Amino acid sequence: MFIDNVDIFISSGKGGAGAVSFRREKFVLNGGPDGGDGGDGGDVYFEVDKNTDTLSKFRGTKHYRAKNGQPGGGRKCSGKKGEDVIIKIPPGTQVFDFDTHKLLYDFTSDGIKLKVLKGGKGGWGNMRFKNSINQRPTYAQSGLAGEERHIRLELKLIADVGLVGFPNVGKSTLISVISNAKPEIADYAFTTLVPNLGVVSPDTFSSYVVADIPGIIDGASAGKGLGIEFLRHIERTKFLLFVLDGTGDKDPIKQYQKLRIELKNFSEELYLRPFGVVLNKTDSLDFSQKNIDDFYAFLGLEAMDIGSFGLSEDWKYYIDQTPIQEGGRDMQKPLFVIPISSLTQVNTRALSFVLLDVLEYLNTHTKEGLES
Repeated sequence: MFIDNVDIFISSGKGGAGAVSFRREKFVLNGGPDGGDGGDGGDVYFEVDKNTDTLSKFRGTKHYRAKNGQPGGGRKCSGKKGEDVIIKIPPGTQVFDFDTHKLLYDFTSDGIKLKVLKGGKGGWGNMRFKNSINQRPTYAQSGLAGEERHIRLELKLIADVGLVGFPNVGKSTLISVISNAKPEIADYAFTTLVPNLGVVSPDTFSSYVVADIPGIIDGASAGKGLGIEFLRHIERTKFLLFVLDGTGDKDPIKQYQKLRIELKNFSEELYLRPFGVVLNKTDSLDFSQKNIDDFYAFLGLEAMDIGSFGLSEDWKYYIDQTPIQEGGRDMQKPLFVIPISSLTQVNTRALSFVLLDVLEYLNTHTKEGLES
């Protein structure tokens, strides 16, 4: 089961109490204090584990408590430190305070291990309080209480490209063709109920990750359908790919307009993300060059013949080659518009190389790429 939002309670251990004890040996009268210190309480850690990709394991356990420290003993014996709790989470997990909704931690890299709650300190035994005035202290410290927090875990998948489109436009087929993902595919809407990740390897030396989320419908940003629940999973992507149905009974222009509106309502930052467009289902008898021409005219783009990526000669394409860093590129327009067929794989391999080129360019020339 795919779970991407849970709340849990975490608490560190209480420190053990110090001991009140006096030295007792044969032939030794009035032995001095020898009460040992209590052990520190256990700590709470978060550890990022790339072998997990969901928060489903947290649905069965609500409380995560580190062990308390053991009390001190006689003969200056210190108590044992409480056992730590290590909570493993998938990469991309954000930790929020449940009450204030403040972001506490954002775990984006594998292998990170971070202490989030420190255990209570163990109390001093009475041997610590011996001095020239008080030779026989009869008191010791109690251990300090641990920390407790109610937090919310939210998973945002980490991917380079996010697929955006209405239900049944062919997103699942596309990601299954260009990547190693194996999503459920059927000839009806909403076959995708959870996000899917796929690794695309256009050549031997390069790869990137594509995320497919459930289809967006009208009003998704207001809570309708499944798309709004998973739009957070494409917030980390560097690039968005709009998948539009290019058949005659579907209007690519209206699809495009509605998707842009839903993205803007959800997140202004996501709305301004660089993006491209594919017009899918060129294998359909209803698909025509007119759909492409009308779409270009609506966006004010000029179609051109591009052969460098191995694109089919049956269609015209648009690829924006204006340098980003010079400020000449209009980021409110797609960086490319390519007709494809996910079913018959027309232009899908070429698309994987176009996406690779775009990502490499974004990684080396944009502020986001330089920071990452």
